[in-house]
Amino acid sequence: MTKPFVTRSIALAIAFLLGPAAAAPAQQGWGDIKGQVIFGPAKIPAMPDANVDKDKEACLAKGPIKTDDLIVGPKTRGVKYVLVFLQDLKDSRKHDFAPPVHPKLQKFPKQVVIDQPCCTFEPRVVALREGQELVVKNPMKIADSFKIEWRDGGPNVNLNIPAGDKVTLKGFAAKATATPYSCPAHGWMKGHAFSFKHPYFAVTDKDGRFDIKNAPSGKYRLVFWHEKDGWVVMKGRDLGLVIQIKAGQTTKIGPVKLTPPKG
Repeated sequence: MTKPFVTRSIALAIAFLLGPAAAAPAQQGWGDIKGQVIFGPAKIPAMPDANVDKDKEACLAKGPIKTDDLIVGPKTRGVKYVLVFLQDLKDSRKHDFAPPVHPKLQKFPKQVVIDQPCCTFEPRVVALREGQELVVKNPMKIADSFKIEWRDGGPNVNLNIPAGDKVTLKGFAAKATATPYSCPAHGWMKGHAFSFKHPYFAVTDKDGRFDIKNAPSGKYRLVFWHEKDGWVVMKGRDLGLVIQIKAGQTTKIGPVKLTPPKG
């Protein structure tokens, strides 16, 4: 039988040869982010009618079309169509930011859809994960069109969409800045698109609220963008708010005030 002190000696020798054991990696935690973006100035601006100068019978079939580049809820003061997304703590403009992704979010829908009922884009602001396709529908009885110039690793097209048809666009590389899209056939129809390597983004609803689930715990920046104000929160060249996401908790943000530039 091997004596105890011999066994201990062998174990110590092995430990000496292998060196100190590496620390086990900390288990990744996950938390949620909720918040609201509200309109800063005291007076909420009116939404004027769009200048519908073509295909009036079809476009105005359900009533006047409002300009929708700034939609503020009259009761909540919430701003619709603000894009909110998680970004690198040290580099708030990083296009290829790729944080850990929760197992439930590893798989995602193949397509993101933009509809065009009555000559308007719905939604006006859209975000994709890299690898998703963008489907643009035209359910109307008249032809429509769709133009987008992604430039860096994405589609650059100006397509006619026949009545009742749709187009499918692929190859959107991650780009954390706005790319405009439009309908050249109807000049008032405009929107913006983004693409990310992660799922931690949201577009505010009619009350300016957003909800990002299962985000990785740790310190990050939470960035806000709106077409009338650009980067809603900005200090120097740094974008967004520094936030701490805690495992198993909900990080509450805001309300964040949006104040468009005058003129």
